[in-house]
Amino acid sequence: MGFKKFFESVKETLGVDDSEQESKKKSIKNLLKKLNSKKNSVQKELKKKSSKKDKNELKEELKIIICHIKNGKKVLQKLESK
Repeated sequence: MGFKKFFESVKETLGVDDSEQESKKKSIKNLLKKLNSKKNSVQKELKKKSSKKDKNELKEELKIIICHIKNGKKVLQKLESK
């Protein structure tokens, strides 16, 4: 997955606000920070929610966030190795 596709899909999926025009490494690092904070907030909400429907939705969102974090780390490694 290329940088642009990854960045756009994460912004679109999670509704993360646009970041300024920065270098690719810096923007991915910022995106990963936002994803990690989003992951922490979802985990906190997951502990609070009591209905199964809410928990299932939060678990699904958490899986998506974790997947995007893994992909972001891979892209960042590729950029750092260049």
